[in-house]
Amino acid sequence: CEKKGRKGRCEIMEGKDAKRQKRRERVRKKVYGTSDRLRLSAHRSVKHIYAQIIDDEKGHTLAVASSLDKEIRETNSPKREEAKKVGELLAKRSKEKGIEKVVFDRGFHPFSGRIKELAIGAKEGGLIF
Repeated sequence: CEKKGRKGRCEIMEGKDAKRQKRRERVRKKVYGTSDRLRLSAHRSVKHIYAQIIDDEKGHTLAVASSLDKEIRETNSPKREEAKKVGELLAKRSKEKGIEKVVFDRGFHPFSGRIKELAIGAKEGGLIF
């Protein structure tokens, strides 16, 4: 940042990113995916939502679903409904691979809105949290 000694825009953004990183680390300190209970990681952007099931011991992603998938993209529905459908689709894909128990990793996002709808959809799809 060119502005030294004064609080400029880039310093504010660095503070925002640092807070996000702290929240992410705080959540990940408690949430770890083992081979018995895999980690369901959720991420949302302004337009889309993404979810994946990860085995942290091996470092492998086992199942993926997002609002960009063909089945969900064709239905022109609100974002919250899309998030729920993503959760159901992820649950369906993980059931096909024999995955039932997961631990939910919300990242730095609060457990509300689309992240919560994703979790509800995954539970309704048959995943056990």
